[in-house]
Amino acid sequence: MSLEWRGAAVAPDDEMPSPEAWEPVSVPGRPEQFAGAEAVAYETTFSDPRDESDAHALLVLNGTYAHTRVWCNGDLLSSHDAYFEPLRIRLPESEEYRIVVECRTPEDRFGGLHATDQLPPERCVPGIWWDASIETRPDPCVSELSVQPQVSEEDVSDATVEVSATVLTEEPLDDRITLSLRPEGDVRGGGMMDRARVSTNDERTTVAYTMDVRDPSLWWPHDRGEQSRYVLRAKLGDDEHSVTTGLRTVSYDDGLRVNGEAVPVRGVTLLDPTVEDVARAVDANANLVRIRAQGTPPEVARACDDHGVLLWQDLPLSGPGSFDRERGISLATRIDTTYAQHPSFAAVGVHDEPVSPYADGLGSGFLDRLRVRWRAWRAGYDSTDAKSVAGSVDAVPTFPVVGPPGIAPDAATLYPGWQYADTADLPWLCSTFGVGDVVAGFGAGSLGTPDPGDTPGFDSACHDRHVEGGVEASQAYQASVVREVAESLRRRATPLMIIDSLRDVGDAGMGLLTTDGTEKTAFSVLADCYEPTQVILSDPAPGERDVVVLHDRPEKADLTVEWDCNGDREQAEHTVGPFARVTVDTLTLSAGDDVTLAATDGQTVVKNEYRISE
Repeated sequence: MSLEWRGAAVAPDDEMPSPEAWEPVSVPGRPEQFAGAEAVAYETTFSDPRDESDAHALLVLNGTYAHTRVWCNGDLLSSHDAYFEPLRIRLPESEEYRIVVECRTPEDRFGGLHATDQLPPERCVPGIWWDASIETRPDPCVSELSVQPQVSEEDVSDATVEVSATVLTEEPLDDRITLSLRPEGDVRGGGMMDRARVSTNDERTTVAYTMDVRDPSLWWPHDRGEQSRYVLRAKLGDDEHSVTTGLRTVSYDDGLRVNGEAVPVRGVTLLDPTVEDVARAVDANANLVRIRAQGTPPEVARACDDHGVLLWQDLPLSGPGSFDRERGISLATRIDTTYAQHPSFAAVGVHDEPVSPYADGLGSGFLDRLRVRWRAWRAGYDSTDAKSVAGSVDAVPTFPVVGPPGIAPDAATLYPGWQYADTADLPWLCSTFGVGDVVAGFGAGSLGTPDPGDTPGFDSACHDRHVEGGVEASQAYQASVVREVAESLRRRATPLMIIDSLRDVGDAGMGLLTTDGTEKTAFSVLADCYEPTQVILSDPAPGERDVVVLHDRPEKADLTVEWDCNGDREQAEHTVGPFARVTVDTLTLSAGDDVTLAATDGQTVVKNEYRISE
């Protein structure tokens, strides 16, 4: 059923909004004319949508940012404070309906990236961002259906699906829900069927049931296997409801493990996630997306499932400042439940960038290094509350603190060559501050247009310290930083690394793509760096430098490796073991040398080119 909506900016108070005038708006959406408003009201009217076979009408809202109240015909029906969680409201009996939805900016610390200056105001408009629809159902019916797959870490053939079904009924009910679980597309059968009893005198009840899965087919990241899925259907009388899920295990033990196997993670950060961005991440050879400090739209989570891309889901919590621990625990628990059906769901981050940048503009000299250490010590962060929140998540590994070195983050963000120091200082940063296995942000910014103006999330002063020139010079510098840091992290065998970020949200930014998806120079550079098997120089600088093969696959590889320095070409055959780093030769390099490295397994060729500078 298509609805026509009207909207108005309103003053936030306790009453139902009654603006002087409404104007037509698109819902779902973020009406730009209301950018900067603290509260926006949305109104729609419609006649009873039910036909003779229907007994229930449901209003379904998804992505109601950030705190929401819903009225029907003047009566308050519901309040909601977690926009990533679907809101499904049973409507009362009526011939005509007038629905008013008020969405407010956050009333607490959990507005995430949308409550910072990292996104344009028009992307932060309080509203119904993802879905707004009316559903009609017979009586009785399954109004909500959720699943949580469970696979044994010790034996991946031991799998179950925990089912939760919400039932609506107008009469006392004693019946059974028929549950069926089949491979998506019903390939070669393999389906399972069971029946769960529902007995109630209430209008609304929840039925929980656990289904065993025979001969489970597992879901894998795209670089490791197939993306097998299952469709669970729940049938009660004339009503049927379905949900798609997948089976996998995910854990963290000196690196991310999926289905018990080590998976080196090469990720990208999404600031304004879209379905297209997930496909672009695959094109960049990434196998994980981090949705930074915001909820993931349902279609983006489904795209991660489809494309075999792991999903790192943050709480909507970013920037310095304390927060309500109990509220954080509530949100983390609801994130765990909301995304558990998605086999791509792989990690949760709690507090993003909890301290202000402390090293901007500092260089690589002895005194600047002392200043970095002093400022890092002063910027200390008490992670007690963040760790308590992380402890409430059961389904996936958690990273309580994502931030700069020096505050003991669980996932570090490192910006040498951009905010501070030089890319060559990365080993010093890692050793001095004990940077662990997880790097959740690195990179540099660049221009997307010749005159970007004041662009949210882009530090133009930082940019101008490094770049003289226009778009071409800007993107060339970004590409050099991305390459040097990414290769350094891979040489270090960092098991989980994520670049900041995939796509800009304005005319300039940290993205490897402009806001419309056009590739910057650094996109192909990162794609090369993220090749699971690659050959690189130990350091692209004058001196004796090793030719190193990086191999991040679980099986050995027989490779032909070739290196060319100023036209002098050599090659060698090497067998490289699983997850290995192998030095195949040492070159003596001088400034101005041109070096080309290549490797092939007979099917795929990877190549790297270097111009040696001082």
